[in-house]
Amino acid sequence: MKLRIRIFSIILVVCALAGTFVYARSDRNIFEDYSLFGNNKTTVRLWYTDDSLTPYLQSRAVAYAESNEDVRIEPVLVSGLEYLEEINRASVDMDNYPDLYIITNDSLEKAYLAGLAMEVDEEGQFLTGSLFPEAALNSVTYKGKKIAYPFYFETSSLIYNKTYLENMAVETMQSEIDTAEGEAAQAAAEEASTDEELEEAATTDISAEITQGMIDEAVAESLPLTISDILKFAENYNAPEQVEAVFEWDVTDIFYNYFFVGNYMNVGGDAGDDVNQIDIYNTDTMSCMKIYQQLNQFFAIDPESIDYDQVVQDFIDGKVVFTVATTDIIKKIENAKAAGECDFEFAVADMPGITADFGSRTMSVTECLVVNGLSEHGKEAADVAKFLCSDTSGDIFKHADKIAARYGVEYGDPNIVTFVKVYADSVPMPKTIETSNLWMQLEIAFTKIWNGEDCNSTLRQVSENIMTQITGEPFTEETLPDPSNVDITEDLNEDND
Repeated sequence: MKLRIRIFSIILVVCALAGTFVYARSDRNIFEDYSLFGNNKTTVRLWYTDDSLTPYLQSRAVAYAESNEDVRIEPVLVSGLEYLEEINRASVDMDNYPDLYIITNDSLEKAYLAGLAMEVDEEGQFLTGSLFPEAALNSVTYKGKKIAYPFYFETSSLIYNKTYLENMAVETMQSEIDTAEGEAAQAAAEEASTDEELEEAATTDISAEITQGMIDEAVAESLPLTISDILKFAENYNAPEQVEAVFEWDVTDIFYNYFFVGNYMNVGGDAGDDVNQIDIYNTDTMSCMKIYQQLNQFFAIDPESIDYDQVVQDFIDGKVVFTVATTDIIKKIENAKAAGECDFEFAVADMPGITADFGSRTMSVTECLVVNGLSEHGKEAADVAKFLCSDTSGDIFKHADKIAARYGVEYGDPNIVTFVKVYADSVPMPKTIETSNLWMQLEIAFTKIWNGEDCNSTLRQVSENIMTQITGEPFTEETLPDPSNVDITEDLNEDND
């Protein structure tokens, strides 16, 4: 009996070794072949670098597994250092490489040229203007092709202390009521002919209830349409004691400054992929930068001591009425309120123009889902990407503090809806490799101009540097004349007149 058991055990070991040898000769990993364990699902490995996405991606992976019998999602958190290079290495070595990965839209050209991004093959049935804003579609377009799926985005807009504006509206309306009551009493007194009528005139009361609807309407009317309007607001605002600045923003970060020139600076066309469309140094851009420089005399912000985190904290503390911030401010304010560290209500508004003559456009970065061009499961990966981009539950913000780059998501928060509206008209970060350091150069230029250096020569130098990188040889711009009559105080004087 024992002999037969021993012989049977030896046969099982031999069979197992033979099976392992067969898989080894076929370049397949026995531990990656789920069919051996009764599970023949294809695994789509999804790489990402932002840990805040982990709970959301895990929940979506579970949901996908429940609805799909053939494919499962395996989210893999990896380091963001040399991210694209690591994707390439793993893909070439066939070493647990990603079938799908998340990357910012400005890296798509590099990914596509390396063979790590493939054209979306869906005949325009999913990536349409009815589902995605123009900025989202432009962000994933390269040389006329869609090469990724827009997942979520970041952009900036105007944030304001709603409590302050509501209080100001109530004070204004109450003052108007008091004035009307006084005028009515005065008129009645002048018409009175007896002591009794005089007494009635003295107690004349105009019953006017200030409703929340009236307050909301007054606040909406007081929102600035331009930066000039903010200056006018500052001139007439009776600020509470704790307010240190009517308007404060991070003047050192291009993400919060770009709206000044975004409407007139062209870097790569709508999709940011064409080096033949570069227009940095022009009269309109120069005019906007002159206006930007003039703001230093109204908002004395020191570039050496300001940063975004400080701006957000000042806003939460009620020291600032208006600021420019990215979508992360929503959760930061919510956390501060939950901790009892913020007593104010806030709201997001459309990004104002510069003046009545010059508009604005913010910059945006879109995080994209890219199907690895070297993946053996391209179709399955594309289906997973569409699944993730089809989520309209709002869970991406609830679990990851991200705002989806698509329409129709149920957030239940009008501030998020406003951010989506601003994103729709934003300028996507360009993809061209030759202009990859433009943002660093613009940040330096903005700081120089804020501190008083010549707008004309500073912008010209930025343009010459970028064009030299694109053409591969020294490039010299023809000097443009300084724009005349660019003075933001003209708007203020016209209003006072």
